Amino acid sequence: MAKSLSGAGLRGQVAGKTALSTVGKSGSGLTYRGYDVKDLANHCEFEEVAYLILKGKLPNKGELAEYKAKLKSMRDLPAALKEVLERIPKDAHPMDVIRTGCSMLGNLEMENDFSEQEAVTDRMLACFPSIICYWYRFSHDGVRIDTTTDDDSIGAHFLHMLHGEKPRELHEQVMHVSLILYAEHEFNASTFTARVCASTLSDMHSCITGAIGTLRGPLHGGANEAAMEMIEGFTSADDAEEKMMGMLERKEKIMGFGHAIYRESDPRNEIIKGWSEKLSKDVGDEVLYPVSVRCEAVMWREKKLFCNADFFHASAYNFMGIPTKLFTPIFVMSRLTGWAAHVMEQRADNRIIRPSAEYTGEELRSVTPIDQRD
Repeated sequence: MAKSLSGAGLRGQVAGKTALSTVGKSGSGLTYRGYDVKDLANHCEFEEVAYLILKGKLPNKGELAEYKAKLKSMRDLPAALKEVLERIPKDAHPMDVIRTGCSMLGNLEMENDFSEQEAVTDRMLACFPSIICYWYRFSHDGVRIDTTTDDDSIGAHFLHMLHGEKPRELHEQVMHVSLILYAEHEFNASTFTARVCASTLSDMHSCITGAIGTLRGPLHGGANEAAMEMIEGFTSADDAEEKMMGMLERKEKIMGFGHAIYRESDPRNEIIKGWSEKLSKDVGDEVLYPVSVRCEAVMWREKKLFCNADFFHASAYNFMGIPTKLFTPIFVMSRLTGWAAHVMEQRADNRIIRPSAEYTGEELRSVTPIDQRD
């Protein structure tokens, strides 16, 4: 008889094999194809890491230049997709927007067979920033933006479309780091969704659409938004401590802390925290970063809970002028690489993922004729 996992959420259960990443198993706690995420964040651009995750190796200069040029040529959106985005209301959840955009793209540019999977992935990687920014600028500013910027990177392309001007070098650098940190994370909920979908031999757009829907949930991808909403309500570090103590006393859930796999720290937090501090000094902030640091100290002192990758991402994105509602779509722009690589890996050695369930319902019984029922 299979072991009962009732209430465990499959946590700690091995559900398959992957050569893409390790989580909580190495010295750093996170590697992509054998490379420490800290090493990648310190020495690589996001496009290098996307190439690594999707193709299995870090590119040389020529390969990187060719890859960037290819992605740059695929940024524009079909007229039919723009029309759909223009019909989505301003108050829609941005994750619903990018989910719909991905699904519509799958109708317009279908994956006819698995030989097209890399090209389909490159297209999504190139145009996801265009999808979210086109909708945001049209619905909020009434502007039909040009989605074919000449920016060298995906992060800069996103910031350029969002703000209407080329981003500063510091901001582009932070976007590289952020996208690298979010790119891949083993069998998390959204990735597992993509693999389950892939195991049925479904198309890439369906797999990614399902993953986006899973990431939309606040227990997975929305923690940076929730963290921002909390910290922007504090007026000082002392105010943050007082109010957080009240939240803990009332047993309210505080987002951005702890992790399902990591036990002592999230290796991504140390990296993005450092960049948040740099951005804080750059804009002359005297509240948001000190508030964030105090929140981190209170949660560790009171609950021995550490910041995960999402917490200091909140302030970092805010310092770059990114609206809070767009935080999680940035996650999608990055994690798409991991999702697609997992879909490819699943397809390469596939068996349908179909677990069993522990039945907790009624014992076998007979149907009572309808005229004899109470």
